[in-house]
Amino acid sequence: MYSAYLDIIRIRFLMMLAYRVNYYSGIIIYAINIGAYYFLWKAIYGSKELLGGMTVTQMTTYVAVSWMARAFYFNNLDREIANEIKDGSVAIQFIRPYNYIIVKMMQGLGEGLFRLLLFSVPGMVLVSLLFPVSLPTDPQVWLVFLIMLFFSFLINSQINIITGLCAFFLENNEGLMRMKRVAVDLFSGLVVPISFFPGWAEGVMKLLPFPAITYLPGSVFTGKVTGSAVYGVFATQILWFLLLILPLLILWRSARSRLFVQGG
Repeated sequence: MYSAYLDIIRIRFLMMLAYRVNYYSGIIIYAINIGAYYFLWKAIYGSKELLGGMTVTQMTTYVAVSWMARAFYFNNLDREIANEIKDGSVAIQFIRPYNYIIVKMMQGLGEGLFRLLLFSVPGMVLVSLLFPVSLPTDPQVWLVFLIMLFFSFLINSQINIITGLCAFFLENNEGLMRMKRVAVDLFSGLVVPISFFPGWAEGVMKLLPFPAITYLPGSVFTGKVTGSAVYGVFATQILWFLLLILPLLILWRSARSRLFVQGG
């Protein structure tokens, strides 16, 4: 069974190879996007050395690593699930000898590994040559960041799967998927770091799972969070991963007893 899941990762990885030219061009687009953010934040900082607990160099590094990390954890599992529910193909998944949710996770992981190796890594190299990015020199920081990045993928995928499964009950969850994407990009700290929000807003967002996707790993990578505090933010990621399992399972079990197919 485990070998079957590994094959699913491999198959999705190979499928993504057919579109690798698009990702090569995407590296340039991401670099331009990061450059725009760099000059924007540089203008915002002006003569100030510190804003939101970050220096200009830390902010540049944060922006670069956050966008490149997004290439790994980002996926369209919500849309895939919604489409399978609409065309009725999800019914076939119920009779197959594997867990549908785990299969989706493995497909997303295969896609993420492709983007990590052929998009994020070369993209980070290019961005480091173009902008004043300060990469960590401590191997332990890299190790912790990569582990946290994996949990970013898990948490983001859980949110996507939950959103996709809502199609069982909403029939058309296009609006929900769009709202979810905006919420993840904004409240995760991708667009603006959480520390730049007003105190009350920062407190509210810390009660949500979104900062665990981008802000917490980025804070560790840039050195904003160091020492024993790193274990605290890592524990926050693990906690959200465990907490999201419950609504995911409840929604999946409810969906299995309420299969309504449009078309098919």
